[in-house]
Amino acid sequence: MSATPHEADVLVVGAGPAGTAAAVMADSLNLRTVVVEADSVGSKLRTIGALNNVSGNWSSGPQLAEALASDLVRLQRDGRCSVVRARAVGVRGYDDRAELVLEDERVLTARTIVVATGVAALTPSRASWVSAPPQLSAPPLWRTAPADLSGRTYVLGGDRPLGTWLRAHSKASATLHVLYPSADDYKVAEVSGDDRVRLVPVSHVAVRQPAYGDGWTLDVTGRNGDHTSYLATSVVGNLGNTPAALEGLSQGEDGYCPPEKQHPRIRIAGDLRSGRYQRIATAQGSGAEAVLAGYYATALQQPAGEATR
Repeated sequence: MSATPHEADVLVVGAGPAGTAAAVMADSLNLRTVVVEADSVGSKLRTIGALNNVSGNWSSGPQLAEALASDLVRLQRDGRCSVVRARAVGVRGYDDRAELVLEDERVLTARTIVVATGVAALTPSRASWVSAPPQLSAPPLWRTAPADLSGRTYVLGGDRPLGTWLRAHSKASATLHVLYPSADDYKVAEVSGDDRVRLVPVSHVAVRQPAYGDGWTLDVTGRNGDHTSYLATSVVGNLGNTPAALEGLSQGEDGYCPPEKQHPRIRIAGDLRSGRYQRIATAQGSGAEAVLAGYYATALQQPAGEATR
């Protein structure tokens, strides 16, 4: 073991569903825990208007976010956990420790680091099937209120927040014209019966400002190669996510961080694992599992008689 004492047994990066579940599990194992969060607890949850697949009778993201915040307050009050407001930028794994590098160049050490930084919204400029000018303002659909959708609204992408938005705003009368690539075919199935949605399968979309007037022109190339132009009053993004990976993590071709590819002292939890597992319930389970896996792995490496503090 390292002669230098670690700041924690477990460092948890991110205080969303996965990170908070990791902290709660660490507490149950009497592990010293530090949670590093750059924003507020459950910050992404606070933009989700409706929940229908999470246990605990939570009906909205803000409700669940408040519950997570209460969990961390309880752990801190009991002296089992501390929360550091900082932005993590990198991780390093060694035989005897794991290190977390913060934006201010501080380095924290622990027996195990659980990375639950999640994902960030993909912007039009980073979507391979969209060409858009830098000045395009395409706010994420899940942050958009019905009152902000005026005139003819086009949605870039058919990612799952589309269904969440429709459930959260069940009384909204806005018609959403959804342009989506083949990768989103299976995702739009859940909203195909909603009469507020017009689904337009595409292979490419070029967004440009018209020579005269306001709004946007969308030049669409269909799946069969045909070309159509649409005039849009407002354009919002629903393009999916990009992994918020830290430097030092092993990433796949899609940018996600497979847990099995990481250093043994670095565990991945939540949405950062894969695009296939982006569900709140699975994120919570993975946070708890990551702590357990790290706990048993490091326990086997401790010299006889050394107890976890």
